[in-house]
Amino acid sequence: MGLGSGRTIADRFATYVDELTRVIGHADRAGPLRDYCSGLLATEGRRSVEPMAAVTAPARVSAQHQKLLHFVANATWSDEQMLAKVRELVMPSMTRRGPIKAWIIDDTSFPKKGEHSVGVHHQYCGQLGKQANCQVAVTLSIANHHASLPIAYRLYLPRAWSDDAARRKEAHVPRAVRFKTKPQIALEQIGAALKAGVAPGVVLMDAGYGANSVLRQAITGLGLFYVAAIVSSVKVRPVREGDSKAPRVSVKILALSLPTSAWRTITWREGTNTKLQSRFARIRVRAAPIRGEARFAEETLLIEWPKDEAAPTKFWLASVARNMSFRGLVDLAKLRWRIERDYEDLKQEIGLGHYEGRGWRGFHHHGTLAIADYGFLISERERIPPSGPHSAARIEKSALPSGYRPRGAPDPAAAPRPQLDRHDPSPLGRRDCNKPATMPMLRTSLSKEATTEFMIQ
Repeated sequence: MGLGSGRTIADRFATYVDELTRVIGHADRAGPLRDYCSGLLATEGRRSVEPMAAVTAPARVSAQHQKLLHFVANATWSDEQMLAKVRELVMPSMTRRGPIKAWIIDDTSFPKKGEHSVGVHHQYCGQLGKQANCQVAVTLSIANHHASLPIAYRLYLPRAWSDDAARRKEAHVPRAVRFKTKPQIALEQIGAALKAGVAPGVVLMDAGYGANSVLRQAITGLGLFYVAAIVSSVKVRPVREGDSKAPRVSVKILALSLPTSAWRTITWREGTNTKLQSRFARIRVRAAPIRGEARFAEETLLIEWPKDEAAPTKFWLASVARNMSFRGLVDLAKLRWRIERDYEDLKQEIGLGHYEGRGWRGFHHHGTLAIADYGFLISERERIPPSGPHSAARIEKSALPSGYRPRGAPDPAAAPRPQLDRHDPSPLGRRDCNKPATMPMLRTSLSKEATTEFMIQ
């Protein structure tokens, strides 16, 4: 990018966005791209199109609103090309202090009240921790110990949507999009990353993906290693020298049967206030999801059992080299925490889930531009030396223009008749109770001036 250290953050951001304009096609999209990216970072509160229009063009909010809305919801630029460009720009900063160590597959959810936004369905919502109406996007991220970046972002389309022609048409879902499970989407993203020449890493995944033996085998077939979280009920056969008929047991039962000598306390990294450490054990096993099955290769079962817990709490299957150090294996398994930080920052700082449109293209365009802004912030953070402060300079937030009120918001006027003073009521037409003899039988007519003031309210 050629960003000089003496330039301001605003200058570096302008240069970064200029590079992104190379992949959006028409030159007339450059302005909306700059404004949308600026709006995501500079707008306080909800980062939907209208507030961003008010911040980026306060003198012409309506026209700016239409321009940004068209750019994100209708313009036909490629999300894949944009994310590839972001990766190209951010990778040098990410790898300055170390190479890519892992690819992380995961998904993130966005609660929704209605049912018309593309992909909305009653399904498990990770953000709420329960079944709820939400959208779910599957992501693939690259990571090392210093940074992580989503490089693929795809909406999961439930069968209730993929098989409904009317809903697909209303949300402009492309014809080529067919139903795929989340693991299938993740595998497709991994294949695309390999084809694009992305520096490979060990694939990390939570139990929602890791317990899928077909996915694990497919990743191995692509020539990649994995550390996959699994649930405690997954069945394995311990690999013991001279014992080819080890019993098939759940990983939890196997963990409980291990001797005390199998457990080690390992510290994997420094936390905010203290070192992060716990008790772990590892043992060679073969996955055995079906009784009598013996087609799975040997791999390492990693188990975590904190001292203050009554039973083991976490389990992983790892296909990494057998001679990897114990601490190195734990450190790799725990590196998946970075995706949780990514989602938190993308949602809270950039408004990943704030898009209010209903269409397929707008959902992905908004997510792509949020990731683009996040990539810039990663680059800024990585510019800071290890001994410096732990956060990059922040983009200055812009205030909304005076008197701005989003559509549908109530009028903030304090009272419907602000010219009336309840502490000093007008004497016009008021009876004098101390002089009843002079009190008129009919109310005195309002003056012409007073009548006019009343009627224009």
